[in-house]
Amino acid sequence: MIIKKIFSFVASIISLFIFNLLIITSSISDDSSIKYYSNDEGILSLMYHRFNEHKYPSTNIQMSIFKEQIEMIQKSDYNFFDPNKFKEKFKTPKKNKEILITIDDAFQSFYLEAWPYLKINKIPFILFVSTEPVGKKGYMTWSQIKEVEAEEFALIGHHSHAHNYLIDGSNDNFIRDIEKANKIFLTKLGYVPSLFSYPFGEYSNFIKNYISENFEFGFGQHSGVIDVNKNEFELPRFPINENYGDLKRFKSIIDLFPLEYKQLLPIEKILDEDNNPPLFKVKFFKKQKNIKDINCYSNELGKWKKSNTNISDQTLTIKFRGSFLPRRGRINCSLNDDGKWRWFGIQFPIKNN
Repeated sequence: MIIKKIFSFVASIISLFIFNLLIITSSISDDSSIKYYSNDEGILSLMYHRFNEHKYPSTNIQMSIFKEQIEMIQKSDYNFFDPNKFKEKFKTPKKNKEILITIDDAFQSFYLEAWPYLKINKIPFILFVSTEPVGKKGYMTWSQIKEVEAEEFALIGHHSHAHNYLIDGSNDNFIRDIEKANKIFLTKLGYVPSLFSYPFGEYSNFIKNYISENFEFGFGQHSGVIDVNKNEFELPRFPINENYGDLKRFKSIIDLFPLEYKQLLPIEKILDEDNNPPLFKVKFFKKQKNIKDINCYSNELGKWKKSNTNISDQTLTIKFRGSFLPRRGRINCSLNDDGKWRWFGIQFPIKNN
């Protein structure tokens, strides 16, 4: 009897140890891609939506401006990044920065306006497609999507089925949405795209983990430059539109470089009444110089202001002025690193209760 009790006690201790280990492993899962200070020149990803649709300035770009932006990249020292080589090249530090073009939503205006230009110039890009609106007014058809996909420099990405605010529904609804899109992609294209773009750039830790188990990479809508230490399922992109797409600003964007970090907290980006404002901390590599000169701006209380930052032992913390307001909170940080401007941004979706 005594031996049986001892065995039971030891078994319970082992079970508790395993449970705690799983919790710890889960809590640091975002550090799985951390390697070392790589001095990666990075992949700078640009996000577009509509073309020559002036009624939607927040998501539209004029074709004349778009062409000038492409020409500016071509005249620079940066090459266009081939998304077909994403998996192959992601883990290798880039000696020369590359520019990745991404287009969300597969609007008809992309096909009519931008596609002929990109095709003639063979400029590589990702077209992220939501399956539900395909063929509806204002959106591309499946035959048009297949036409684009047939070119070796174009890649089709996954953008959910209904393009809903994924965090507003249940986790089960989110999974059903992705599975429905997967079936349609299989029927129409014969495969499920391996790159995912979160609608509106919003995701919970559950959503991100699900995407990580079913896709190769996930793209958000927070600004920054991709480097080997970025989480593969929280990849940043700079949104380009009429409001923020003038050539002077565009030049300053494509000249930015990664600001690499070891760890960024909180892992959960969704904010609610219990964690708004968040406890925000970023741990940088020791080899990153000039970190004391970092400048951050955040939009808590609905107003963009310089953040109240503190730097200690290569770790940045921010004391926010108050809560972030719906629908999204944002933080953008820049660093003049001996004349090379580095940047990273974070987006916090606000959960509707």
